Amino acid sequence: MEQAANIVKLIKDFFWDNILLYLLCGTGIYFTVRLRFIQLRKFGAGIRQMFSGFSLKGKKADHRGMSSFQALTTAIAAQVGTGNITGCATALVSGGPGAIFWMWVSAFFGMATIYSEAVLAQKFRTVQGGQITGGPIYYIRAAFRGRFGRILSTFFSIALILALGFMGNMVQSNSIGSAFKNAFGIHPFVTGVVVAVIAGFIFLGGIKRLASVTEKLVPVMAAFYIVGCLIIIAINHEMVGTAFQQIFVLAFQPQAMAGGVAGVTVRQAMRYGIARGLFSNEAGMGSTPHAHALAKVEKPEDQGYIAMIGVFIDTFIVLTLTALVILTSGMLSSGGTATTLAQMAFNQAFGSFGNIFVAICMLFFAFSTIIGWYFFGEVNIRALFGRKAVPVYGCIVALFVLVGSVLKVDLVWNLSDLFNGLMALPNLIALLALSGLVSRISRGRQSAADAERYPDDPRVQNLMQQK
Repeated sequence: MEQAANIVKLIKDFFWDNILLYLLCGTGIYFTVRLRFIQLRKFGAGIRQMFSGFSLKGKKADHRGMSSFQALTTAIAAQVGTGNITGCATALVSGGPGAIFWMWVSAFFGMATIYSEAVLAQKFRTVQGGQITGGPIYYIRAAFRGRFGRILSTFFSIALILALGFMGNMVQSNSIGSAFKNAFGIHPFVTGVVVAVIAGFIFLGGIKRLASVTEKLVPVMAAFYIVGCLIIIAINHEMVGTAFQQIFVLAFQPQAMAGGVAGVTVRQAMRYGIARGLFSNEAGMGSTPHAHALAKVEKPEDQGYIAMIGVFIDTFIVLTLTALVILTSGMLSSGGTATTLAQMAFNQAFGSFGNIFVAICMLFFAFSTIIGWYFFGEVNIRALFGRKAVPVYGCIVALFVLVGSVLKVDLVWNLSDLFNGLMALPNLIALLALSGLVSRISRGRQSAADAERYPDDPRVQNLMQQK
């Protein structure tokens, strides 16, 4: 088992470091230029559009989809996960403080990529079983007609189901189990049973229950974590200036000042910062379009603006706060890694409550990701096998959540990372193939040829007009 895990890790590292990293960044830069820096021009529009569907009483999702705010919170539920704590800590240990600068760079360009994903998800959404659905599987088929498109879209769906629905959710539940064992001494199996039962209850409720949970859970978990981080940063306020100095200086001169990680090069800072940033905000991965496809908006680009806000929240707010907590605590040079480093940073300010705080945040972050990733997998299960397969899929995911909480296998971790990358390939290929259409939609200049080649599904319009 250990040998297999090492082999998969070698393959995964080579694929991410030498192919996917450049493809993801290149795609983001390409769309940024082609869409004329849309992440800057339409950032304000995204903020306004995000809250247009917000209601204190909540708006029920139905067969016609969900509100823009619900779609965003479902996407953020998947984006803001354990990677925002452990992934940030890993990037700092491996790439030094300068890695955070490159996280910001990848997120900036990733905002243009995720805009394009959301626009295409809206454009090519369809109706299945009387319910609106959408995602990369549909715009991949639109980009490449015939056998090649079917093979490419099927490959994407299978990779996503394995990476997120099954193996990815094992990773998330294991993080919850480990955090609660360290903080409260609760056996991971007990935690796993509770998490699996609650998750199964939400799964069985379909899109209505899922949207209702995410629109309430995501704001609460974000506020809880942000407030906690701000308190620590306020306590360590004298080190904030030094932390930002480290981030900017060490991004280009890793050994220029104290506080760097010994032996780190500029290439390592770039590699770990960009990789962890993209892995966290999921721009270009093909996951979040499943949520954005269901938003009830007038124009596809409206949801594209909102999708950009998801990346901003994930990286520029949550990941940055985690980095500042670690850097201002002075724990980076302590020798701690991943979750241990994060716990040490929070303990430095909160004392023994730090472990409890991290455990609660891990629960929020990981559980919300389980819900989001389950939903993304469900869309592809429906597309491949039909509605009858959904209950079976839900039961399998709940079982994987339970098993993952007690079984830490490096092979599963590495396979999850590998398939996460593999599912991005067909998604990025389709995005680039449809980049001209995205540009024309964004400028309001769709042609008659576009309407003929990429017709809107009339069933979607009929459903949206229903009261």
